[in-house]
Amino acid sequence: MFNKPLIALSIALALSGCTTTPAVQHQPFSLTVAHINDTHSNFDPVKSSFKADGTRVYNEFGGYPRLQTMAKEYKEEAKKENQSLLFLHGGDAWQGSAYFKLNHGAMNADMLSKMGLDAMALGNHEFDLNNKKLNAFISSINFPVLAANIDASQDADLKNQTNLRPYQVFAFDGNKKTIVKDINHLPKDRNIVAVFGLALDNMPNIAPNTGDVKFNDMVKTAQATVDMLQSKGIDNIIALTHIGNAVDLDVASKVNGIDLIVGGHSHTLLGDFTDLGLNNNGIYAQMVKNPDGKSETCIVQAGEYAQAIGRVNVSFDAKGDVIECAGHNTLLSNDEFYHHADRSKKDKFSPVETTRVEQFIDNHEKITIVDEDVLLRQRIDSKYKPAVDKAYGKTIAQVPLEIKHERRPGDRGSDKHGSDVAPLIAEGQYYWANEPQVQKVTGMKVDFSLIGAGGIRTNIEAGQYREGNVSLELLPFSNFMSVVPVKGSVIKQLLEQTVVATLPEGSHAGKFPYGGHIRYSFIETVPHKAGKLGKVEVMTGTEQHPVWTPIQDNKTYNVAINNYNATGNDGWTPLYQAQKNHSGRVDLAYIDGKLTGFKVKNIEKVGDKYQVIYQGATPNCKAANTVCNTDAQAFIDYVAQARHQLVPLTYSVVTLDRITTK
Repeated sequence: MFNKPLIALSIALALSGCTTTPAVQHQPFSLTVAHINDTHSNFDPVKSSFKADGTRVYNEFGGYPRLQTMAKEYKEEAKKENQSLLFLHGGDAWQGSAYFKLNHGAMNADMLSKMGLDAMALGNHEFDLNNKKLNAFISSINFPVLAANIDASQDADLKNQTNLRPYQVFAFDGNKKTIVKDINHLPKDRNIVAVFGLALDNMPNIAPNTGDVKFNDMVKTAQATVDMLQSKGIDNIIALTHIGNAVDLDVASKVNGIDLIVGGHSHTLLGDFTDLGLNNNGIYAQMVKNPDGKSETCIVQAGEYAQAIGRVNVSFDAKGDVIECAGHNTLLSNDEFYHHADRSKKDKFSPVETTRVEQFIDNHEKITIVDEDVLLRQRIDSKYKPAVDKAYGKTIAQVPLEIKHERRPGDRGSDKHGSDVAPLIAEGQYYWANEPQVQKVTGMKVDFSLIGAGGIRTNIEAGQYREGNVSLELLPFSNFMSVVPVKGSVIKQLLEQTVVATLPEGSHAGKFPYGGHIRYSFIETVPHKAGKLGKVEVMTGTEQHPVWTPIQDNKTYNVAINNYNATGNDGWTPLYQAQKNHSGRVDLAYIDGKLTGFKVKNIEKVGDKYQVIYQGATPNCKAANTVCNTDAQAFIDYVAQARHQLVPLTYSVVTLDRITTK
């Protein structure tokens, strides 16, 4: 058991400079780290595609049973070679699929505990329910959740949780691995590796259900933790983070002594995948110079949705410094290939075509064909899948061709207009908010809608489209719709701030804004750093005959937004600023099946959290008679009533012009 007051004292001493680091000599050491992140309850494979010798191939990537197969293979290889190995998860196992909506953290605990993980970072989506359920999840898994920069001592649910730790220390004798329980008495003649966790220090701004957990500065805590570990004679140090690739790079440039950062949060599939028709998302195993100008940190991350697994080999010298760090991410494909996204029988590749694709894959290190682990697949299909299949409900539309979602325009093969899904959802929420029965409750005609890209969790796949595809997968967060009166100047400020925040490579792009009945352009002026807002126009016509009018700074517009962003979370701060003294906003939820409006007085900031103050009653989304997911219901109603053939809008709502750099 970890003594938390002792840990806090050790870090405090490190911060004050009251420790001395002994001169310790170690044996040169090689470590393999297999890693995943942002798996988001994608227990089943994700429908996807890639290019093989220029030909578009529609396939499936990943799923937990494929991850299990590959992880087992890596472990077997390490065992045969007597190689030290860790298997780490960079956080955000929660949320993201119908399985999570029905089972909360229990299915993740079941699946992840069968995968032989050594540790997991604490992600923001682990706070999506409440700390009681998070505590139950952490109690039921057979590996620790790590976050050195949090203090849960005042949280009623997490204060006694001994499996939520700042770090975990391992002792290696070749492939033999043991956990070190007392860092004051390190085993002799073993290679010692410490893994510490880092969570977002602005967590309350993007995960409102953090309870009484305190989040401390990432850089200060990281350096203090490294100093404390080194003072105990531990020099092989890994940071397991859920802060995003851009922030990982920043931390590495400001903290001495971290050898490897295994990251998450930005969903970054590091490596050059352009020959697969995908993106070059940055260097895998990039080395970043520490502020002392001597040591370096290697940085890795493995994408999203359980589609890929990373493997990095790190070599340490006798002083514990990294002398080599190399590896890559591998996409895990099935072995059935199709010519089109609808994957009909007639579009299936012939045996000859399949052989060509298999040969291409065999010669490519960043993609491989992997069979699913039989036992894990059987458990999913027998214990969990029947209830999920039943929960999807009625068919509301047909989707002729897959509709793609991309958070930031230009990523993963998308054009400068980005997502085709986000504008559709925003249009649907605009449509719903202007239905007579909704206007009767709000008393407002909506001018346009806005949506953050991160709230959208899937593409829209070809074929039948059911209610559950929306409420369980596409928009799973159970947010309610809000109608917010704000001035045009606030909207322009919001657009500019959120887009600029997503420009850096590896940044968290979930805050990127899309709209319905509004369009804007943005011109990058300094690569990955700065730019300026171009035209912002409101649409007053129809999709078939749009009429665009420049937004007016001093005019008040009624905007449909989900309550999460309407409150200013995830960097949508101008909306908080506009409502901190007075708000004319109305939030919408169903009470006993009746749409009900909740008038907002203003928004207050309490510590790091935004708190909505209502004029009267407050929506209680935990109540049995209350349904709060009006964001999803709005899109369901729109599709069912007005878009039986679900296809993208005929116009673009975002144009992001970026500077091309080599």
